[in-house]
Amino acid sequence: MLTPVVHILGDESACIAYVLLLQFLDRNGQPQSVRTEETRIWHKKDSRWQCVHFHRSGMPVAAAIKSSFATTTM
Repeated sequence: MLTPVVHILGDESACIAYVLLLQFLDRNGQPQSVRTEETRIWHKKDSRWQCVHFHRSGMPVAAAIKSSFATTTM
């Protein structure tokens, strides 16, 4: 997680925004990086914090990994 920013919105809510950087080796052993921006909204209910909303911008992580391992046919 890169550059997390937390906004406390009262006693029972908070927002965190950050950049998620995933690094891996593709099927050819080449290093790959996928960067997405994520936001999560948290609400405190019954003394427990629960994520009530999630948003991701950028290439979905699963799709990026899948495309790195995709086989090509000619």
